[in-house]
Amino acid sequence: MLNIDEVRRIVVKVGTSTLTYPNGKLNIRRIEQLVRCVCDLQNRGFEMVLVSSGAVGVGLGKLGLTERPSSLPMKQACAAVGQCELMHIYDKMFLEYGINVAQILLTRENITNDGQRENIHNTFTALIHTGVVPIVNENDTVATAELVHIENFGDNDTLSAVVARMCEADLLIIFTDIDGLYDSDPRKNPQARLITHVCKIDARVRRMAGGAGTAGGTGGMATKLTAAELCMDAGIPMLIANGERSEILYDIVDGKQVGTLFARGGAES
Repeated sequence: MLNIDEVRRIVVKVGTSTLTYPNGKLNIRRIEQLVRCVCDLQNRGFEMVLVSSGAVGVGLGKLGLTERPSSLPMKQACAAVGQCELMHIYDKMFLEYGINVAQILLTRENITNDGQRENIHNTFTALIHTGVVPIVNENDTVATAELVHIENFGDNDTLSAVVARMCEADLLIIFTDIDGLYDSDPRKNPQARLITHVCKIDARVRRMAGGAGTAGGTGGMATKLTAAELCMDAGIPMLIANGERSEILYDIVDGKQVGTLFARGGAES
């Protein structure tokens, strides 16, 4: 069970399937709900960080494209257009609740370079201490690995874990399009059982994870297990939950059982 009394700094990761409709257009209602909840938790005393996917998907919609481009330059162009649109929407919505946001775009090189990593850590610290909500994404116009489906930050799941470690978070919440990790695919097996607590990631747990996620994203449950390992190694609990209803954040901070918790100690359930 998550001890919410030990949680102050929370990283929330949202994916393309949470932010957009299947046609690539922004899901304004869901984004508004997410922003409202994040701002309310910030006002409640939590320190909030948002890791947001969706730049390529939003760019597709804004450019009027009906499917993900096959060429890398066009994917990068979609990412550049979409990132601008995403930050415009976030900035406008957060300001309605009196909260400032900052954009942080990262590549793996930034994380592996000691000097750059320290600078990023210091930036996170300064922003959080001044009440700003950092909004993080991979810099897709520079980092091409995710766009060509070679392991890099993996639809930002791995990135969110790296961010959680870098900003010394107390909890990482990854929103996805299902309720958590199941013992089998709930889309195919109606008897699939939700795993509420994973205390270690072994071969059996890996078998429960499927492949790619929705058509709009590039990650699935497997990349979330990678993120969970990074968090668990750093002593940071990670929770996978359904992002369809952002108000579930209140249930989490109120100590209710939600999704799948990855944390060492206790028994798997």
